[in-house]
Amino acid sequence: MATEPERKRVVAFFDGQNLFHCAKREFGHPHPNYDPSALSEHVVRCHPDWDLCEVHFYTGIHDASVSPHWNHYWSAKLAVMGTRGITTFSRTLRYHNQPVPLPDGSRASVRIGQEKGIDIRIALDMVRMARSGALDVILLFSQDQDLSEAADEVKAISRDQDRWIKVACAFPQGAAKCRGVNRTQWIPIERATYDQCLDPIDYRRKE
Repeated sequence: MATEPERKRVVAFFDGQNLFHCAKREFGHPHPNYDPSALSEHVVRCHPDWDLCEVHFYTGIHDASVSPHWNHYWSAKLAVMGTRGITTFSRTLRYHNQPVPLPDGSRASVRIGQEKGIDIRIALDMVRMARSGALDVILLFSQDQDLSEAADEVKAISRDQDRWIKVACAFPQGAAKCRGVNRTQWIPIERATYDQCLDPIDYRRKE
């Protein structure tokens, strides 16, 4: 069995849209008002042998011609994250028309934006950093079950290299009792904790 290091190097990986929608559902926050650095630092402080080394943030962004509000919001938030030492990755959403039922029984078409490649980018970076020996703990802020395969791959790297590596998953925990990513250590975040880790800047456009 691999020897557990006395001090664990932690790298946090944020799925920005996934965390936003979870916090909105569980706590009612209407926009992505969390501070990734503050959330990471809080979770790490709860583990005396963990040391936060890096924070990586990933999100899809609306095209400015489709949603000027959200394009401005995320562009501004990502720019500030860069000044705080956070590594960011973004990709423009892809759009498709989705039929929706109307009260009169007819149907209308609504243009919906979807993320493409964000979970793959997170998974690739997790595996790359685990294989290179750059971390001891992967701290995921996401509930995307697609990342469970990346967690399995990290565990395989741990066995192959005979090296101790942990994958943990932190997520807002409200009345819905939602789940973390399978086959990871779950770290529920209560509302009081989440509310202590809000970004002091409001990136919403002033009308």
